[in-house]
Amino acid sequence: MDRMIAGGLVAAGMIVSACLIGASLSDIRSADRFVEVKGLAEREVPANLAIWPLVFSATGNELPDVQQTLEADAQRILAFLQAQGFPADNISRSAPRITDKLSQQYGSDGYRGNRYTAEATVLLRTDQVDKVRKAQQAAGELVSEGVVLMHQWGAQTQFLFTELNEIKPDMIAQATRNGRDAAARFAEDSGTAVGTLRRARQGLFTITDRDPHSPEVKTIRVVSTLEYFLIDD
Repeated sequence: MDRMIAGGLVAAGMIVSACLIGASLSDIRSADRFVEVKGLAEREVPANLAIWPLVFSATGNELPDVQQTLEADAQRILAFLQAQGFPADNISRSAPRITDKLSQQYGSDGYRGNRYTAEATVLLRTDQVDKVRKAQQAAGELVSEGVVLMHQWGAQTQFLFTELNEIKPDMIAQATRNGRDAAARFAEDSGTAVGTLRRARQGLFTITDRDPHSPEVKTIRVVSTLEYFLIDD
């Protein structure tokens, strides 16, 4: 009789253990079911800062004459920018860079051309981006006045967006919503439902020109990688 009771208890224990193991395996399988999706947020914003370096030059054989021409051209540029509506505190000047071509020659015999070349920069830094674009279109006035404007690599006008931190939260939320929508579509196709968020990895924010002809308009983009658990519908 005792043997029968003991055997029954063992059998009951095995049944309970089997049920517990089955439940655990089911939980594991449920925990393993998830989907990875990408959530995109994209926004166009106007640049809020413009940096315009106006590089100009003068040449001549007498250094005082070159310096005088350079100063006169600088004053023309300053007057032009102020006439375009930019305050004086938005404008700064660099020291002139003067090259003596004769001193760079191994011998002066046969030297031809102007001895001195001088360059300087008037830098405009402003939040009046629209005015900068209009002023650039009118810069031909300076050329008509004899100012030699230079186009140098590294001295192009920059249009910047400096308020990324203000829009980051909204864009991250938008990327998360888009990612969850993608997960929901996948779940619907697979006969499941979207559960809780398993893991999230935020991508880097990128700021690019909208197109080569509109550098004053920026496209901001972020892609988040999201993993959602899938549950039985």
